[in-house]
Amino acid sequence: MASASKSAWRNPSYLQSSLGIFMFFCSWGIWWSFFRVWLESIGLTDGEAGLVYTINSAATMVIMFAYGAIQDQLGIKRKLVIVTSAIAALVGPFVQFVYAPMIEAGGATRWTGAVIGSIVLSAGFMAACSLLEAVTERYSRYFNFEYGQSRAWGSFGYAIVALFAGFLFNVNPLINFWVGSACGFGMLLIYAFWVPAEQRDKLKAAADPKAEKSGPSFKEMVSVLGMPTLWVLVVFMLFTNTFYVVFDQQFFPVYYRNLFSTPEIGQATYGTLNSFQVFLESAMMGVVPIIMRKIGVRNSLLLGAFVMFARIGLCGVFHDPITVSIVKMFHSIEVPLFCLPAFRYFTLHFDTKLSATLYMVGFQIASQIGQIVFSTPLGVLHGYMKELMPANDMGVRITFWMISGIVLLALIYGFFVIKKDDQDVGGDPFYTDKQLKAMEAGKAAA
Repeated sequence: MASASKSAWRNPSYLQSSLGIFMFFCSWGIWWSFFRVWLESIGLTDGEAGLVYTINSAATMVIMFAYGAIQDQLGIKRKLVIVTSAIAALVGPFVQFVYAPMIEAGGATRWTGAVIGSIVLSAGFMAACSLLEAVTERYSRYFNFEYGQSRAWGSFGYAIVALFAGFLFNVNPLINFWVGSACGFGMLLIYAFWVPAEQRDKLKAAADPKAEKSGPSFKEMVSVLGMPTLWVLVVFMLFTNTFYVVFDQQFFPVYYRNLFSTPEIGQATYGTLNSFQVFLESAMMGVVPIIMRKIGVRNSLLLGAFVMFARIGLCGVFHDPITVSIVKMFHSIEVPLFCLPAFRYFTLHFDTKLSATLYMVGFQIASQIGQIVFSTPLGVLHGYMKELMPANDMGVRITFWMISGIVLLALIYGFFVIKKDDQDVGGDPFYTDKQLKAMEAGKAAA
């Protein structure tokens, strides 16, 4: 793989996958980073916004499982990715002419719109994110490139659009959705028409009636839900990655904005900060594989949970823009430490042909279940504490400490239940640099 990494720029599948995921994150990030602020701007309370996130998570959970099962059957075929790309390309007109008017109408119309929006936004973005990551990871194994390097381009795309997302939002929030459509259209062109020769050859070979079927059976995919070892990990993700999402999407943007003299200054600054953080995240996507080779997959996951615990807790300790901005930068190592080791954990301990389904269920759907359960009550608690203790946002900060404490308990739980890298290896083995050197020395001695 090292040699493959050196020649990545000459690998057409790496280039195609990287540009595709780059355009996806541009399409999503331009509006998603301010989605919570947008909900507030059209009149939703903390509790109502939490309910919107709950509805979104419910739709995402269902669609995500379907995406995983379908993509595991498709293998490297892009039919499903092309469908999600088309939905992403339509996000601008959908929000302006359907979603926003229904949400602003209030009453039953608002919640009907929230349900419709959850299906469209989840199919095109929230569930599609995991689909794109699963497809890119599968391509990396089939066509010999480093998944982390390719996934880094997604973070890079998010960082670029985040640079000006706040400024566009101050002009008119709907502009962000239309820019998302333009990027989605670019993504659609890439996945629909750019098929490198090596992929065409692989697809042709897979279409041969005499070829061995590499995709899992329906029974094998359903059997995923009966794996006790998978549900042990689901609980860990439920109380870690869930709270990362709730904290960063529902609470932090509004909290950070209110640290400034005007909302406009706060929103513009948050956009710039978010961009800088995701630029670092992109770089860390290339560093985390090195960390994994040093400390292993299990320890990398636990390290990610520790960083999350510290970051959320410290956001409650400090209450000035500069220090909070510095703490926010821990996000740049936290995301890669969850994303990359999680994928490698599944391909290490489970059958690799089920990787998309396992990733959807064990990592992403676990987070969605958590959001369904916790988004609304935490939103209500957040609003109550904010009113109860408004001085210096103390009520909000206590909410942060509560979330941080839950993550700490999950970290302790994970320390005892997450499998070691040499335990129950059911997929591709993983070795640290130290283990590889020892193996080479053993061979030389023999």
